[in-house]
Amino acid sequence: MMLAAASFFDLISLGPKGYGDEMLWGLLRTLQIAIFAYALALIIGCCGALGKLYGGAVTRGVLEVYTTVIRSVPSLVLILLLYYAGTDSLNALLQSIGVGPVEFNGLVVAVLVLGLILGGYVTEVFRAAIQSVPIGQFEAAKAYGMSPLQMLRRITLPAMLPNAIPGLANLWLNCTKDTALISLVGYTELILATKQAAGATKMYLPFLVTAALLYWLLSEVTGYLFVLAERRARRGQQELG
Repeated sequence: MMLAAASFFDLISLGPKGYGDEMLWGLLRTLQIAIFAYALALIIGCCGALGKLYGGAVTRGVLEVYTTVIRSVPSLVLILLLYYAGTDSLNALLQSIGVGPVEFNGLVVAVLVLGLILGGYVTEVFRAAIQSVPIGQFEAAKAYGMSPLQMLRRITLPAMLPNAIPGLANLWLNCTKDTALISLVGYTELILATKQAAGATKMYLPFLVTAALLYWLLSEVTGYLFVLAERRARRGQQELG
């Protein structure tokens, strides 16, 4: 047992004899995908929520279809559909206008796919958070003559953020976990690096447990950052109970 443990620690060590470098690089790629995809999802979610609340009938209808499809279809199916069918369709469109096929960067495609999927959920989180703001605050802002942009910056965002952050924190955790699905399309992140190391050494359980611990550590650290953000957003609010 001790020899096996020592052998495994050698295998996950840094350097040419271990797979620690590959797993840390995979973790960095996972974090990179998650951050960029989450940022894209926040932009999509903000625009989507405003569109569903204040857009015209066509805008609201399109966004309703978008969020319904995103929430109804499994993420794995959407990733495969967007990754393969999406890139093939775009290349077919480019060829139809005389442009040759384009090789898409794996990181860019991973970010776009996960961002589009997560954006549907962020849209609903933002929409619900905006609707939780008392209507009187908007009426008061209009009475003071605030423009829509001023209302968004001074009233909507500060009032809705405390209610949105818990949901956004959960979606961040989902985003970090969903990056593992990107391994199915051949892009190297933590899970694919783990599978390659485990396949080469035939030590699947120890490597998978190590990967799980890395995901847990990532979730704990970033989760604490969201706790701090929520505390800051709720400054000045009266404590309940």
